[in-house]
Amino acid sequence: MKIIIPMAGRGSRLRPHTLTVPKPLIPIAGKPIVHRLVEDIAKVINHQIEEIAFIIHKDFGTKVEEDLVAIAEKLGAKGTICYQNEALGTAHAILCAKESMEGPLVVAYADTLFRADFTLDTTADSVIWVKQVDDPSAFGVVQLNDQHEIIDFVEKPKEFVSDLAIIGIYYFKSGETLRSELQYLLDHNVVKGGEYQLTDALENMKQKGMKFVPGKVEEWMDCGNKNVTVETNSRMLNFLHTDAEENLIADTVRIENSTIIPPCFIGEDVVLINSTVGPNVSLGKSTHLTNVNIKNSLVQTHAHIRNAKLDNAMIGNHAIFDGDFKSISIGDYSVLE
Repeated sequence: MKIIIPMAGRGSRLRPHTLTVPKPLIPIAGKPIVHRLVEDIAKVINHQIEEIAFIIHKDFGTKVEEDLVAIAEKLGAKGTICYQNEALGTAHAILCAKESMEGPLVVAYADTLFRADFTLDTTADSVIWVKQVDDPSAFGVVQLNDQHEIIDFVEKPKEFVSDLAIIGIYYFKSGETLRSELQYLLDHNVVKGGEYQLTDALENMKQKGMKFVPGKVEEWMDCGNKNVTVETNSRMLNFLHTDAEENLIADTVRIENSTIIPPCFIGEDVVLINSTVGPNVSLGKSTHLTNVNIKNSLVQTHAHIRNAKLDNAMIGNHAIFDGDFKSISIGDYSVLE
C-alpha cells in the first residue's frame, strides 16, 4: 500500500505560524499533523505501507524534505518527495506523484485528522472517507443507494441530498487507473475555475461502473486556522490520554513549584517554574514557563513565556512572550515583552 499526500499549499489561514513552517508540520500533541495523519491511516488500512509520496512546493526547502522522509521511515516506508510548483488543482497535485501511482494507494490531504473504527473494504474500486455533519451545505458530500454504494458527489448542496461530508481521504484499488483518469483531465484540459479537480476524475470512474463505498469516521478534526488548530490539539490530547497510546510527558521535564493538569503534552527539556499547565496544553521541547497559568493552548519548541495567563493561545518556535494578553497567536521568533 502507498500513501500520496498533497501538501504544496502554505496554509495562509494559519499565518503567522505557516510563514516559516508548512502547515502539515505544525505539531499536534507533540507530533506534526502529517505524522499523526499517516499513523491514523495505517491503523485503518491494516496493510504494510511501502511508500509515502509527499507533494510539496520546491521552496519548502531541504529541512522540510528531510523531516518528511524521516516521518515515512518511522513507519517503515520509503519517503518520496514530489513537487507541485503551480496551484493547478487537486487532480494536478496528485498527478505530480504519478511515478508512485502503482497498485493500491491512499490519497490524503494533510490539513485534517480523524479517528475511525472501520475495516477498509479493499474489494471496492475506491473508498471515500466521510463524516456525518450537521450542515452539509458547507461541504462536498456523497449520496448513497440502498446497497450503501456511492452514486453521486455533490459540492456544497443548497438543498439536502446527504449529510455525509467528504473529509479528503480516499482509497483506490488501482493507482494505475487513477493515474490514467487524472492524466485524461490534463490531456483534454478538463478544468473548473481554472483548476483540474479530483472530483471530475471520480465522476468519470463512476460512470465507467467502478464501485465506490464510504468509510465513515467518528471524529474529523480540522487544522485550518488558529482557533480550530488549538481545538484539535485539545481533542487529540483527550483521545491520547483516554487511550493511553503515548507517553505524553517527557522524563526530562523540570518542574519547580508547578502543577500539570492532564491531558497535556510536555516535551523534552521543558522547564516549569511557578506555573500551572493544563488542561489541554501542548508544550514543545525546551520551552520555559515562569509564572504562567496556561490552558487550552499550543506552544511549539524553545519558547519562553513569563508572567502570563493564557487560554486558547498558539505560540510559535523560539518565541518570547511576557504580558497580560490571554488569547494570542504569535509566530516563530516573535518577541512580545
